[in-house]
Amino acid sequence: MTGRPTDLTRRAALRAGALAVLAVPLAACGPGYDESPDPLQPLLAAAEADAAAARALAKGDDADAAGQLADARAAHAAALKSEVDRLNRPKPPASPTPPAPAGLGDLKERLATARKQAEDLVGGLPRYRAGLVAAVAAGCGALQRTAPALGPGEDAPAPAGTTAAVPAEAVDPLQTALAAEHAAVWVYGLVSAFLPGDFGDAEKAGAAEHAVRRDLLQTMLSASGATPVAPEAAYVPKKPVTDAKSASLVVATAEADCASAWLAVVNHTDDGALRTTALHALVAASRRGTPWRSEAGEKPVAIAMPGQAS
Repeated sequence: MTGRPTDLTRRAALRAGALAVLAVPLAACGPGYDESPDPLQPLLAAAEADAAAARALAKGDDADAAGQLADARAAHAAALKSEVDRLNRPKPPASPTPPAPAGLGDLKERLATARKQAEDLVGGLPRYRAGLVAAVAAGCGALQRTAPALGPGEDAPAPAGTTAAVPAEAVDPLQTALAAEHAAVWVYGLVSAFLPGDFGDAEKAGAAEHAVRRDLLQTMLSASGATPVAPEAAYVPKKPVTDAKSASLVVATAEADCASAWLAVVNHTDDGALRTTALHALVAASRRGTPWRSEAGEKPVAIAMPGQAS
């Protein structure tokens, strides 16, 4: 008497499991599902191809630069694949496989193209995706400064003022970005006494650009009715600054902090103009920080996904 109910229960469970499996593709085609090709798929394909090509070149004189390029582009591919798989949208037609590069310089144009494709997408994506793709763009910009054969690449456009009101949800991230810019200006002033003369141009250019972004943020926040955060009287580096190497490290850290702050702005606004301002600042900090990381002996020289928590 007890066997039949057990059989029925087992049969019902199997039937329910089968229906649950069928529900996955059915749900994907239900209301709200976007059947257009995923715009991140071309970025993913390019990152995977670049990682494989660079890995094949990681030997001889180019071993270090090619290896770092391969690792960074593999990190881009992994992050993009996770998001592409999450939404499971249709894939666009596959692009032709690029020819195998004969040397590191053959990847220069591919890296520049990947950066531009990512930058062009940031303005029209949902917030999380915009932040992800902005980090990929900044990573490509940083990689362009790791070896002469790969760059130097274009610098981000100079900071430009805006009279538009700051969206309310962006005020706090912009205050954080302003605090990071205050700190960067202070850091560049600190390290000038520890850097040799041939660092002078880079030190002056970095200090000047951060001062411009600081002033821009103060204007934007004041125009929106917020009180801009004030600078600290002084800042305490994580490690003492005693020579050119430690000075380079504290500058690289300040640039990374600015990158994190500006990526948070991208993640907290749908405003296209503000996203563009934040993206340019993110790319600029990532590119500027790369040679300082090199001087400090940091590995990898370029941060793969600038602004993201490691």
